[in-house]
Amino acid sequence: MEKMLIELMILTVVIHIVDTLAYSVRLNSVKSGQVALSFSLFNMFVLVSRTANMFQGPLIASIVGLSIAQGLNPISDLRSVIFAATAGTLFGILLIPTFLKIFEVAVKRLELAGSVPSLVVEALQANNIKRIVKSAVRPSKTMLERLRYREIPKRLLVTNVLVTGIYTIGVLAANYSALLVPEQAALAAAASSGIINGMASILLTFFIDPKSAIITDQALKGIRPYADVKALVIMLIATKLIGTLLGQVLFLPAAQIIASFYM
Repeated sequence: MEKMLIELMILTVVIHIVDTLAYSVRLNSVKSGQVALSFSLFNMFVLVSRTANMFQGPLIASIVGLSIAQGLNPISDLRSVIFAATAGTLFGILLIPTFLKIFEVAVKRLELAGSVPSLVVEALQANNIKRIVKSAVRPSKTMLERLRYREIPKRLLVTNVLVTGIYTIGVLAANYSALLVPEQAALAAAASSGIINGMASILLTFFIDPKSAIITDQALKGIRPYADVKALVIMLIATKLIGTLLGQVLFLPAAQIIASFYM
């Protein structure tokens, strides 16, 4: 079970690194003006995250199932997975300057290469791998200087904290709730993860994505300064980090609420 937990934590770190880097794509798209190319290339990174997500659910279910069979309480293991989400977000934050530098070059190369597979083959050449490693950039305080955070709606940031918290613990809480209900209802409780993540997706679709898109589009049209998009990205990333920490608080109450429907 320890091996499965380590694999699950690694997958969770990868998922949250990619999710965190996703926010920074807005900066490149506004700065370069190549919105379609930027998001086309980033779909490749999202594919990695989604593939990792496919394996996350079965691993969580396996850990909970083994714990039930052995009469153990897996709460500490599942909280470790939530911690991995926080760690992945922090790693993502540290990688953003390097990612943006590499991503800017990659977008330009994509225009010449014509396809993502050709770009990947080119990137995997030994000389290019060395260049990518050498292009690492440390985060600097200048990223946070003169931040126009007052221009970013506070409701948007609060909602992002809540959505991230729910998204972080959705599958974990649903699977843990299987321990809190009668045996015949355990499978139904575990399957409730889709409902929780669905709620998070609704909040994301209706309250976060549209407002973020409006700010980004206004910057592209010159109605807003680039600094507003920079503030938006940094504040969304900060609230995402807070959201993963909130997940630790929401985890057990969420599992208990789910279990209450099947008692």
